[in-house]
Amino acid sequence: MNRKKAAPGEKKGKPDSSRKTRPGKAVDGLEKLRQLGSRIITEPEHMVSAWSLMRAAGVIRNFPSRFRPTVTIINSFSTQIPGHTHLRELEAVIKKELSRLGFNVWVANVGGVVCDGIAMGHFGMKYSLASRELITDQIETILMAHPADAWIGIGNCDKIVPGMFNAMVRMNIPAVYVGGGPMLAGRDNTDLISIFEAVGKKAAGRITARQLERLAANACPGCGSCAGMFTANSMNCLGEALGLALPGNGTVTAEVWADKKKTRTRLNPRRLELARASARALGRCLELKLRPLDIITQASLDNAFACDMAMGGSTNTILHTLALAHSAGVTYDLHRIDSLSRRVPCICKVSPSRPGVHMEDIDAKGGVAAIVREVWAKGKGEFKLGLPEVSGAFMAAVKKAPAPDGDIIRTRKKPFGSGGLAVLFGNLAPQGAVVKVAGVEPDMLRFTGPARVFESEEAARDGILAGRVKDGDVVVIRYEGPRGGPGMQEMLSPTAAIQGAGIRAALVTDGRFSGGTRGLCVGHVSPEAAAGGPLALVREGETIHIDAIDRRVEVAVSGRELAARRKKLPPFQSKVKHGWLARYSRNVSSADRGGVFEI
Repeated sequence: MNRKKAAPGEKKGKPDSSRKTRPGKAVDGLEKLRQLGSRIITEPEHMVSAWSLMRAAGVIRNFPSRFRPTVTIINSFSTQIPGHTHLRELEAVIKKELSRLGFNVWVANVGGVVCDGIAMGHFGMKYSLASRELITDQIETILMAHPADAWIGIGNCDKIVPGMFNAMVRMNIPAVYVGGGPMLAGRDNTDLISIFEAVGKKAAGRITARQLERLAANACPGCGSCAGMFTANSMNCLGEALGLALPGNGTVTAEVWADKKKTRTRLNPRRLELARASARALGRCLELKLRPLDIITQASLDNAFACDMAMGGSTNTILHTLALAHSAGVTYDLHRIDSLSRRVPCICKVSPSRPGVHMEDIDAKGGVAAIVREVWAKGKGEFKLGLPEVSGAFMAAVKKAPAPDGDIIRTRKKPFGSGGLAVLFGNLAPQGAVVKVAGVEPDMLRFTGPARVFESEEAARDGILAGRVKDGDVVVIRYEGPRGGPGMQEMLSPTAAIQGAGIRAALVTDGRFSGGTRGLCVGHVSPEAAAGGPLALVREGETIHIDAIDRRVEVAVSGRELAARRKKLPPFQSKVKHGWLARYSRNVSSADRGGVFEI
């Protein structure tokens, strides 16, 4: 059988079998998906049972309509995450537009999505980073078991966004990502980080329990990803710079205020229109046979990190974008990132680096396009326009974006400082570590102090709240890396406790931080303690020197002494012995490679 007349978004002719399929040689089934798409199940007569089931599910009206191209909407809707509670409304808009364009539409959901704010502070946080791999695997399962010609991912929060990005390049069929948008700031210009830091204030006796509860009741007013430049919003912004999402994806809020007194919210019509436009962009990708591996290249990753440095994004963007490079088979490392950091100025600071400034403020000044406009600098800067991207509209958006306002978005000539993220090396981090310098006070960029060593995030949090950490200390949290944690749980509780208590201290860990972290916090120390890294060898009270300007992190112990200690280091024993988290621990790589699976 042959396809009938092409529907909108579909070109006639033979499938393009010459497409790139890196990394490595694809398995036969995946290559067939790339070449044939939905024809795997809609053309052969022996697949008539599949036609019947598609009709029963309402995906096709009748058997002849099976010849239309089929696309799959993969949603991460969940009422467990405020950033995802409204995604069914976006799904409905996208499905209606895809149907109008003439596509058969499947809808599927991925599970295992984690709200870091709810998972943080207990054992469940170990599943957060690991869920990125789980989400990618689920999408592969959906698309292989139910072949489609293209797909559109709807996500929003921390690991769901990179999980979908990784799936896009792994599957390498036309795909578009659309996020749910950031949350509005609270009525008193607060956000989730205000609550976390208030816990430290309460422990230090600076606020009352009633004040803490009042803040918690108002800081998160509705749906959307938490309002600052935390991991979710950072990754949604990078979706624009990478070319996997449409202009506005990172900053157009999920909701708007429904009344002048800011007592009620409603869905943002601009976010709904962006979802509708994303459906049309998917049709464009199908028509042009534009695939994710045409988009994710070393040049587009350079663009993403240039944007990241300029906007002061979360340190987790390094972890996730390195994982994306790995999935796409693109060579990329921490040295390249640090080189960009030295060349690209930080021209934007958002909460937590600048409390009181939120994603809605960036959107009001032109969004990601306005930041990129200044980085691009009419071709003289570090951003390259004109690369392949899903909508074909990003270059125009950048060129017509407003000039920097000088406050929310600064000019290249008067930046906040050098790139928002920096990569440190030294005898504590031979393979690198990461610090968000955009969130560090200038007088803390160089810091020396005695080590206060904790063997877990929980122990560190309890120690800080109990007053064991003083001004001038360097908190060391180890065995919290990808393997050691396992899962590299985020460190927002201890960092927020330090900030809330007003303690002038630094923190060094092989774990990672929330995008909501501020202060001198060095994470992703590689190799991690569980792999025998130097962090495992540090002893209580030893002097640690951090230099975020010259990019060094050192412990004042000789190389000979560290080597002697390493010989006596007992073999690492994982904290988790059962379940899929134990399997994750056995297979995951270090943070400097993105915390990806070795297999």
